[in-house]
Amino acid sequence: MEKGIATVVKHTGSHYLLSVLPEWNPFPAVIRGKLRLSGTKTTNPVAVGDRVEFEGEAITKILPRKNYIIRRSTNLSRESHIIAANLDRVFLLVTIILPETKLAFVDRFLVTCEAYGVPVNIVVNKRDIDDEYSLALLKVFKEIYADQAGYNVLEVSAITGENIDTVREACKGRINMFSGVSGVGKSSLIKAIDPKLEGIRVGEISLAHLQGKHTTTFYEMHPISTGGFIIDTPGIRSFGLIDFKKEELSTYFPEMLAVMDNCRFMPCTHTHEPGCAVKAAVEAGDIAPERYNSYLGMLEDQTKYR
Repeated sequence: MEKGIATVVKHTGSHYLLSVLPEWNPFPAVIRGKLRLSGTKTTNPVAVGDRVEFEGEAITKILPRKNYIIRRSTNLSRESHIIAANLDRVFLLVTIILPETKLAFVDRFLVTCEAYGVPVNIVVNKRDIDDEYSLALLKVFKEIYADQAGYNVLEVSAITGENIDTVREACKGRINMFSGVSGVGKSSLIKAIDPKLEGIRVGEISLAHLQGKHTTTFYEMHPISTGGFIIDTPGIRSFGLIDFKKEELSTYFPEMLAVMDNCRFMPCTHTHEPGCAVKAAVEAGDIAPERYNSYLGMLEDQTKYR
């Protein structure tokens, strides 16, 4: 019976595909029963990107993860859902309009990346929509996330090809995940990065709700022709936080972390304390009020954001 170490490249319910990366030769596997019940509070004890030990077609052990993306599960019987693990980089796709990506969603996703050690880039897709209203919103978005929070914000268009080469180059030799709400164009962007990829479905925008229709059903990794791998994920409609201590939450906002040592009192919740450097930075315009309000919302309720 063949045994060894492989990476989970697809997850469809209780069935998995594994491959011994960087070679691409997927083969089926299932979780051994004992492993399935081993005290996990997640809906999926094994996630795409996990490195596992296998014997024949049985996954026998999950190896330690270097990082992962996790959110509160919509299944109330379990606590959490691991989206993907062992990621070299996440590309969070957002759109300014059609559909509008809510900043509260962006902030919760970024906080999770910061907390679990996942490098993240923000990709603004549909840059070909360049009316005056969209450009004004884009300017504000970049001020918040690039200028003040310090994230790498890249503008792309899967339609015109703008900056697709930049994203393609960043994916080389790495395990990358593309994520975002429905309708931001993840599948279109992935197809633009590697037109030879098969199995990537491209969807439409539902005009009734200005939201995207789900086109990706399962979490799946794809090899790209330039070297490296892309994990495509279903559009996310809600993103609840998991296991965050309130006194640590502000440390996952880079612009807050940069000034919080100057607070008069430590620990400081940055809500009511006098001499708070974070509140002073908000008043001075160095921290965006939108980010600060997201922080307050997370302090109050870490569960689902829709």
